[in-house]
Amino acid sequence: MTEARGSAGPNGTTHARRSPGTPCWVSLMVHGMEATQEFYGELFGWEFRPGPPQLGPYARAEIEGQDVAGIGQLPPDRHLPVAWTPYLASDDVGVTAESVRHCGGTVGVGPLDAGEAGRLVIASDPTGAVFGVWQAAAHLGTDITGVPGTPAWNELLTRDTVSVGKFYQAVFGYEEIAADPDGIDYLTLRVDGRPVAGIHGVGRALPRDRGPHWMTYFETADVDAASARVTALGGRLVTPPHDSPHGRLSTVVDPEGARFSLVHTDR
Repeated sequence: MTEARGSAGPNGTTHARRSPGTPCWVSLMVHGMEATQEFYGELFGWEFRPGPPQLGPYARAEIEGQDVAGIGQLPPDRHLPVAWTPYLASDDVGVTAESVRHCGGTVGVGPLDAGEAGRLVIASDPTGAVFGVWQAAAHLGTDITGVPGTPAWNELLTRDTVSVGKFYQAVFGYEEIAADPDGIDYLTLRVDGRPVAGIHGVGRALPRDRGPHWMTYFETADVDAASARVTALGGRLVTPPHDSPHGRLSTVVDPEGARFSLVHTDR
């Protein structure tokens, strides 16, 4: 898992516009915004301020005044899965939306203006995995990386990488690199030679109640302590903390059912 979110400056802050296809933002739509903000505030130390009014009830999460992620309110009549959604950068969301449709995906929302912040699309790939597309204007996306509480990596969990990998490559122009040292079905997606995201084919191990989906990894200073904190705050543990080639990891679920991973890497 490699940080690849633009040019980073002191203290991990970054303000460069992302190249197309680079994950630039993560967002969560929930039923109870106040309780969700309390959960993530306690877990990651996030503070919140209002987001663009065009998005309805929506808050930007911050660390030391720098944008990290977004949390929005689901309409009461929308019974959608609660899940973290990564947004991939685009220079023109209208063109990207047409490419998504042409390549067999579906556009569910947008293109939608978010005031002066930018424009967005919410789409799904041919397997049904949901992702966002962001065309930045005033808001370039996540401002800080590499510190606890910030997104560290985004990975698509799907049945196999072959067909869906071609979709993302066609839409965003990724350079795909297969990583198969131990028989693992994995594609690393690269932009300008830098790894920005992954596609993991897990076959029958894919949860039946989830289907193909994107997973966001959040950096933490202590995976074990953070995992215990999740359960103390009303979430639950899916995969206990364990060591991996990418660092120490765990997978958890927040009180509304949004699944995400915690990771600590030695930088």
